[in-house]
Amino acid sequence: MRVTNARNLHGHVTQELGVRIVSGQLRPGEVLPREETLAGQMEVSRTALREAMRVLSAKGLVEARPKVGTRVRDERFWHQLDADVLAWRCASMPPADFVQKLVQMREIFEPAAAALAARRCDAAQLRQIESAYRAMEASRNSDEWAEADLLFHEAVLVATNNELLASLFSVVETALGSFFVQSARKSGDFKYSLPYHQQVFDAIRRRQPEVARRAMQQMIVDSRANMTGKRRTRKSA
Repeated sequence: MRVTNARNLHGHVTQELGVRIVSGQLRPGEVLPREETLAGQMEVSRTALREAMRVLSAKGLVEARPKVGTRVRDERFWHQLDADVLAWRCASMPPADFVQKLVQMREIFEPAAAALAARRCDAAQLRQIESAYRAMEASRNSDEWAEADLLFHEAVLVATNNELLASLFSVVETALGSFFVQSARKSGDFKYSLPYHQQVFDAIRRRQPEVARRAMQQMIVDSRANMTGKRRTRKSA
């Protein structure tokens, strides 16, 4: 179906080119075709293409140089935590090293967030954590599980009562959501990590910061093992 709305049109172009860049179809240093050529190839106006290029430039993916044209920038210049860039990476089946980096980032802030939540959460926030946990418990398939899992981790960050920590969720939501879906589908039992979530919830409810920290850390370690195929199942253990 042809996209006619101007905003949707340049948004479509932005996404199409963004995915090509992030997936490696357009490689760093590669010069894009001239404006009129690329606009023709994508069947869009030069105005829509220019707007898309402005967006991609703001995200660090491309740069325009006099007498050179617009070229793809090196990956180190990309705004890696931009919601669109994360979404494009996830949609492009992120490689193992990207998953590893996401796990490393989680290891840095989520255990600390769980400990802080155990110290500072209020009754309403605790109910949100419990509600997400119960949804995980009642989930009937991996997609329902992943959705509830995402809500659980968001609720823990909100329960820190630290708006800077809580804002991290909006930054990594897309990547985490994709990670949870992949992790659940990769496991033979998508509820394999439910005991860890219960431990985190119980520790926060009992105001046990260090217990919450350790439980969250172990949860992340186990999820990494699951994604790499190194998790020991109950049967093998």
